[in-house]
Amino acid sequence: MAFARAGWNPIGGQSKSGTAPSIYAYTTSDTVATCNTAAYFNTMSDVLNIGDLIFINSSTGGTLVATLNYVLTNASGVVDVTDGTVLANTDGD
Repeated sequence: MAFARAGWNPIGGQSKSGTAPSIYAYTTSDTVATCNTAAYFNTMSDVLNIGDLIFINSSTGGTLVATLNYVLTNASGVVDVTDGTVLANTDGD
């Protein structure tokens, strides 16, 4: 599938006045492998900077997969994010 802006949300009070990365959340039924493909986030190239964090809630066979990704490159409107770190879904109770 393709990026859907409806699943995109900034987290907290975003400010570009400092050097700290911005943080975003994105929810999709796409797999994380689809989301971390270069050019997937091109629609957001005007707001994303290298190092910005994206929490991605994606799906693998209908099972939620949560990853933390960051913007690796953003040049000439082409955005590439890292493969991401899967956030463990353990529940010890």
